[in-house]
Amino acid sequence: QVQLVESGGGLVQPGESLRLSCAASGRFFVVNNMGWYRQAPGKQRELVATSTRGGTTTYGDSVKGRFTISRDNAKNTLYLQMASLKPEDTAVYHCHAVVEFGKGLDQYEEDYWGQGTQVTVSS
Repeated sequence: QVQLVESGGGLVQPGESLRLSCAASGRFFVVNNMGWYRQAPGKQRELVATSTRGGTTTYGDSVKGRFTISRDNAKNTLYLQMASLKPEDTAVYHCHAVVEFGKGLDQYEEDYWGQGTQVTVSS
């Protein structure tokens, strides 16, 4: 069983910063692609940012230049540094991971999602 546990959400004012963390735990071989997605009330889940194991990153258009994704592979932990937060960034932020099990011919991957952490930006 693999668990993704997010932390770091909260209530901040516009223009402030916040850092989210997502730690993967369980019995697996390696964590490959990881990412952050968010869902605001009444809206579809949208991509925030993703990172390959090698550190190649992608960002949603609405967060480019303000958010930075990073990861510590030794700790199986993903981070999201959010700066210049806006009210429209308010959402539940979910961590996603592609986890690899086994080796060689027995290798396979599975997708996992965290429960989410609430980020509220309001004055």
